[in-house]
Amino acid sequence: MREVEQPGQWPPGWRIEPRGASLPAAVLQAWRSVPVAVVGDCLGRLIGTMGLRAYHPDLHTVLCGQAITVRTRPGDNLIIHKAMLMAQAGDVIVIDGGGDLTQALVGGLMRTTAVAKQLGGFVIDGAVRDLVEWDEGGMPVYARGHTHRGPSKEGPGEVNVPVCCAGLVVQPGDLVLGDADGVIAIPVVQLDALWPKVQAHLAMEAESRAINASGVGDPERFDALLRAKGVPV
Repeated sequence: MREVEQPGQWPPGWRIEPRGASLPAAVLQAWRSVPVAVVGDCLGRLIGTMGLRAYHPDLHTVLCGQAITVRTRPGDNLIIHKAMLMAQAGDVIVIDGGGDLTQALVGGLMRTTAVAKQLGGFVIDGAVRDLVEWDEGGMPVYARGHTHRGPSKEGPGEVNVPVCCAGLVVQPGDLVLGDADGVIAIPVVQLDALWPKVQAHLAMEAESRAINASGVGDPERFDALLRAKGVPV
């Protein structure tokens, strides 16, 4: 990649923006305990990745960190290496690889680097490889698929720009959450307003779970919903 004479004047297809401010560790720790499905419910049930699978072995693995976003040419990972060099401990590398599965974008050697840097994980709209190494755990990774075929390193690509990864719009610095159900991103400006809604939803679910465990269900709630549809109950 050649040097540019003026900041912000990038060759066609290239752009590398700096990492933004970090969220407090206490905020990250608090959100780590919130299920992705609960966040999704509180955001209207229409937000989140589609078509990705977890390639880490433990169903209880949680991904929680701020996004370093990457847009790359399908099958090329040069700019992903640059993003990893820029990332701080806990950051999540979110990659728009166009959903291409012909060449892997991230493999075992890059996993070794990510573990050493204590990154938060990967969310990849593309392919991974070296599945035995990912199966060792210790690094959350979601991808659309896998292949043994390796990547090129030619570019172009962009870092810390808005991306669409597997149907999820992600801005640089967004809080990215992932668990066994999927992956979702929350803009930092929405975190404070969303937190009480999430807590209320968790309390409601706890109450419903207790009712369901008693075996009696919640007839008033569901009968009301049916009556609203004109169904006699």
